Amino acid sequence: MWSGRQARFRPLACGVEELRRRRREREAALRKARREQHLVSKRLLREDAEGPCAAELLREVEVQQFLRLAQSGTDEKEREKALVSLRRGLQHPETQQTFIRLEGSVRTLVGLLTSNRALLQLEAARCLHELSHSEQSAVAEACLPATSYLLTYLSGHSSDFIELCLYTLGNLIVESEAVRKQLLPQGIVPALAACIQSPYVAVLEALGYVLSQLLQAKEAPEKIIPQVNNAVLITHGALATLVLLLLDLAGTVQRVDDAGLELFFLQKQPSLLPEGLWLLNNLTANSPTFCTSLLSLDLLEPLLQLLPLSNVVCILVLTVLCNVAEKGPAYCQRLWPGPLLSCVLNTLTLSDTEVVGQSLELLQLLFLYQPEAIQDFLQQSGLQALEQHQEEAQLRDRIRALQQTAIHA
Repeated sequence: MWSGRQARFRPLACGVEELRRRRREREAALRKARREQHLVSKRLLREDAEGPCAAELLREVEVQQFLRLAQSGTDEKEREKALVSLRRGLQHPETQQTFIRLEGSVRTLVGLLTSNRALLQLEAARCLHELSHSEQSAVAEACLPATSYLLTYLSGHSSDFIELCLYTLGNLIVESEAVRKQLLPQGIVPALAACIQSPYVAVLEALGYVLSQLLQAKEAPEKIIPQVNNAVLITHGALATLVLLLLDLAGTVQRVDDAGLELFFLQKQPSLLPEGLWLLNNLTANSPTFCTSLLSLDLLEPLLQLLPLSNVVCILVLTVLCNVAEKGPAYCQRLWPGPLLSCVLNTLTLSDTEVVGQSLELLQLLFLYQPEAIQDFLQQSGLQALEQHQEEAQLRDRIRALQQTAIHA
């Protein structure tokens, strides 16, 4: 059966492995673009309104003084004030380097993090958060003694504190493989799984960020993904929660008439939707279980509703759909029929080459595994939609292959 299908669809000039290779190459390019656009940058939570110029370079003696006051000041107010001053200084890269070079500095911060004084504990966590935002792996690795406590606090009662701990962990994961190696045996996966049941949207957003960064690590396929308990994540509603959260966020932007809202939204949370979709992509890329759950939970239509939001979001949604389609005929039968075809045809009216290219890839997979889709495609003027892009050099060969497949089916 497989050899027959291969022969029949030879005009596509590529098999499933070739399609997968192409998509991974495009994903790598997208990741690079996202990093350059700060869409995969670390998260930084600051409650005050200070700008970048507010970061103050502290000399070593000043860092020592603030640490001493924070540890043994005359009263709690003085100790808290010293930590606030230290935190602002730690926004400066050179102060970060000075801090980690000082013997006992991180140990002092961890001691304050684990104190029974809530305000001191919070400011110590904010200092660690500033350190986690450093682009230097040495700074991230200096925070290793704090990671087990940050994990412990994920089971606390303060949603704001949990959110802060999650983003700090996520930032540390991005920068250092040593941190990731330490976090896995410390139990980061079950700790994150427990956070899924949080009723707070901010905590779920932060959880999505940490999971996304964890699954994007270079060693994820061999060392991390095997420890992520798919059954637990699905049972606890991770997949449904993620997709519905993305849909709700998209709907917030689309429901309001103010034309400036989307820009304002993207400035405040530039990576929320793309990051969530990257997480969904990472979950479905090599997991038939997650792909099955996506379909069983009727999450296809909510995903399709995200397509018109932006080109970046559209590409990522199409990538997730390709992850599902490449799993074979049974999965493509669940995708088709339904609203998918009209949505894909709508994306073919766009001028963005990446969007159109990803749509072509999805059609290739559907034609391969669900030949009935070809007839529907022809009846809904699919060939005319392809003709709009047949002069584009990057798409020409793939469009010609699809046209031949459709005509000779």
